[in-house]
Amino acid sequence: MNYQAFTNDSLAMMYEGIRGALESDDELVSLGEQARFRVRETPDWKKHAADLEAEMISRGMIFDLIDWDDGQSKLPFEE
Repeated sequence: MNYQAFTNDSLAMMYEGIRGALESDDELVSLGEQARFRVRETPDWKKHAADLEAEMISRGMIFDLIDWDDGQSKLPFEE
């Protein structure tokens, strides 16, 4: 995807869309349901987020990174 063609607001909106899909999936899984968007199961989601991050960083944009570990079990020594 040609991320350079998008405005800063468009990049931020796409990135927040990934965050929202991830949060939605995690909530559904916590309720015992199937993930709707399958963000954690589909590597292209993470690549898309990384590509957006790279473009936003190159533009000097400030944003909160997506926490890919949230909603997953942590090893005892990581707490």
